[in-house]
Amino acid sequence: MKYISTRGQSPALGFSEILLGGLAPDGGLYLPESYPQFNEADLTAMRGMDYAHLAFAILSRLVDDIPHEDLKIIIDKTYRPDVYAYIRPGQNAADITPTVKLEDNLYLLSLSNGPTLAFKDMAMQLLGNLFEYVLEKTGKTTNILGATSGDTGSAAEYAMRGKKGIRVFMLSPNKKMSRFQTAQMFSLQDENIFNIAVNGVFDDCQDMVKAVSNDAAFKEKYKIGAVNSINWGRIIAQVVYYFKGYFAVTENNAQKVSFAVPSGNFGNVCAGHIARMMGLPIDKLVVATNENDVLDEFFKTGAYRPRGSVNTYHTSSPSMDISKASNFERFVFDLVGRDSAKVRELWASVDSGGAFDIKQLLPKLADYGFVSGSSNHANRMQTIREADANYGVVIDTHTADGLKVALEYREVNVPMVVLETALPVKFEDSIIEALGKAPERPAALYGIEDLLQKHTEMNVDVAAIKQFIVDNT
Repeated sequence: MKYISTRGQSPALGFSEILLGGLAPDGGLYLPESYPQFNEADLTAMRGMDYAHLAFAILSRLVDDIPHEDLKIIIDKTYRPDVYAYIRPGQNAADITPTVKLEDNLYLLSLSNGPTLAFKDMAMQLLGNLFEYVLEKTGKTTNILGATSGDTGSAAEYAMRGKKGIRVFMLSPNKKMSRFQTAQMFSLQDENIFNIAVNGVFDDCQDMVKAVSNDAAFKEKYKIGAVNSINWGRIIAQVVYYFKGYFAVTENNAQKVSFAVPSGNFGNVCAGHIARMMGLPIDKLVVATNENDVLDEFFKTGAYRPRGSVNTYHTSSPSMDISKASNFERFVFDLVGRDSAKVRELWASVDSGGAFDIKQLLPKLADYGFVSGSSNHANRMQTIREADANYGVVIDTHTADGLKVALEYREVNVPMVVLETALPVKFEDSIIEALGKAPERPAALYGIEDLLQKHTEMNVDVAAIKQFIVDNT
């Protein structure tokens, strides 16, 4: 299994060779040369598997340069019930990603049972163990540089804290995360964790990460690695729970399932696209945005117009306050027939602050199952209230965006699975606004906002973050 860049100007490499780096040297994102295929017999064999066995069945098709015995040990170490213990009453932690039936053919896929109460844990815990394994085998170290709008940062830091040979430098938009998200990150006192609060929005943080990664000499000298969803390891880990969710709500492989995915950086729904390309019987992939509806605009018009930091809204679903979805390039690569020259042309415009319009390809979107919709603050408050009243389930603001748009695309005989983004306690102020009461909080996390916090404040300055890495390496 070799991986190629969406921009076509980097050599094909094995999984372990691309694991640490994130972006390809030509600025593109890695995808397999061809997607492995799961046939009817494969799906039947997988249907009864527990999460760890299912993960191995999928990941072993995508990772062939780590001995399968070692890969299985890494997966078994990652997907243990005690790691994903923050489950709703009545759920079984051994399911790892249990489903909640809201009503006939409408389900919630619980992805937020991990240590930071967000779906990012599902991939980041695996990534941490993979990083540690590869670094130990090669005798190398890495400096992870990442950007977060709220959940990636804490998930990465909890997965990497204390790990040998790894330092984490995490950029986040200053004062634009929830109090709980901020406390999760800034309260960590581990010597290998560095939090940088950037005076800007998430897109500024992401652009800084890409600028550093695109400096090949600096990246090589200071061993810069990536944990954002530009990292292929993140995507393949997320593919697994689409299979798990599909099997949980179907009885046979002739049935199709739709998934509604709250979307900002397009990584989570991109994993659904990969699962569909590998043979999972997915009907629709419903892209749900908040007020930052660049993706919704694209799927409805064919125009992709990132808005820049000035025009990115700060909303009550802050992890989706993104107007430049870095993983979108992976899907467009497939959409344009894997024409890397076309991708280079399109992203030359994006990378220079512009836009592109490929409305002539809109009819092809149906071939990939994509539809979309958007939500706003009033919508998500109402959806939170209705979920509580109708189903007795409290959901967070991002999951509310997903449920709101999911209801617009429901079909009578096709199960709709909404991917949960986080537990509601991470956005306590918004839940209080919607319901007039605080959401339940795991006992171990009471008072987290009162813990001693440390971070470094920084302006949008690529040279400054480079110097910070140099000074702390």
